[in-house]
Amino acid sequence: MDDMTADPLTSSAERTLRLVELLLSEPDGLTPQEMLLVLGASRSSLFNLLRRLKTLGYIDQNERRGRYHSGPRLQAWRSAPTDSMQTLLSAFYQEASRQSWAETLLLCVPAPEGILTLGQVESSQAVRSVYTIGEVSNALTAVGSVLQSAPAVEVKANGYALTQPPQLFELALPVCPDGNLPQAALLFSAPAYRWTQESLLQVCLPELRAMAARLSYRMGATQYTPYHSVLKTELDPESRLGPEELRDFLEGPWTARLACIRPDGKPHVIPVWQSWDGVHFTVIAWQGSQWAEYLLQNPSVSLTIDEPWPPLRRVAARGTAFPLAEQSSLAKIDALVQRFACRYLGASANTLKAENVLRVFQIEPDYLRGWQGLPGSVSLPGRQS
Repeated sequence: MDDMTADPLTSSAERTLRLVELLLSEPDGLTPQEMLLVLGASRSSLFNLLRRLKTLGYIDQNERRGRYHSGPRLQAWRSAPTDSMQTLLSAFYQEASRQSWAETLLLCVPAPEGILTLGQVESSQAVRSVYTIGEVSNALTAVGSVLQSAPAVEVKANGYALTQPPQLFELALPVCPDGNLPQAALLFSAPAYRWTQESLLQVCLPELRAMAARLSYRMGATQYTPYHSVLKTELDPESRLGPEELRDFLEGPWTARLACIRPDGKPHVIPVWQSWDGVHFTVIAWQGSQWAEYLLQNPSVSLTIDEPWPPLRRVAARGTAFPLAEQSSLAKIDALVQRFACRYLGASANTLKAENVLRVFQIEPDYLRGWQGLPGSVSLPGRQS
């Protein structure tokens, strides 16, 4: 036997780390008997270790003699590294910019000493909730409730937590990069005098749930089923997007692939930012873009826009591109650039100005169709190609 293996301190550290691995891998928690079978420790040693980790906040227990699961401080170990955290933050601001929010919206993640406020979109109301970005707090109880891997029965069943601290409603929903275990949360904070619990859930919950799902998909989830490890195995069959569904999809931060024809007759495909107003697509050609000249010579184009996760929405369009007359005014172009930057980058990008734009085109489609679901899973009557 290795001398280090026999050292009591090393053995204790190994048991602790193995217990941590077990708890992180089992979202539904473990009983002491299940832990004993794996760890091979004595019953007294295991219970001493469980008590200490519970006191420190690394593990939790929903009820006396219940299953043990990872607590707030252990869940903080699951927080994404810096690059992924930045990706999540950018996705949050992109998604939040899709609409105006009636109240303040936050992105929160677990931290060793509490809940970290990572991002915030303030309400435009004169009286509104305001939090400090970068602050760690233990007062965000709704967020703490949804960040548990084994939450209270009501939270698990509803998929959200709603609390009422003094003069506020706080509605929190989990963000789950693996579709199941929460690693971040959306928090919708509203002054209580403007809402009732019923009106808040009726008006705000559907879009907040949809946003939490989209953030989860963007971070890698293939399904959004918080706290439930059994995932849906089949995608919905293909179906046509109606006008409102199509408009809702195109308002998202999706780039389009624009296809046009080069002077030598060969196809040219380029990703572009797009905006749909219900009649035209607007696209920007930046300085140095060759395809702007191709469109001036041959204005026939096609666009495809799609999302890589459920419900697998996609749009195809064909039409004619028209350059805006002499680029309109610099002020209008600059406003367009900032609107696009906010939509795709999550905030206005100060380095992008009207001077960076070569041309702006409007595309008038003579064919526009949208679908969602598993491609080819159903035959659509009268479908055009």
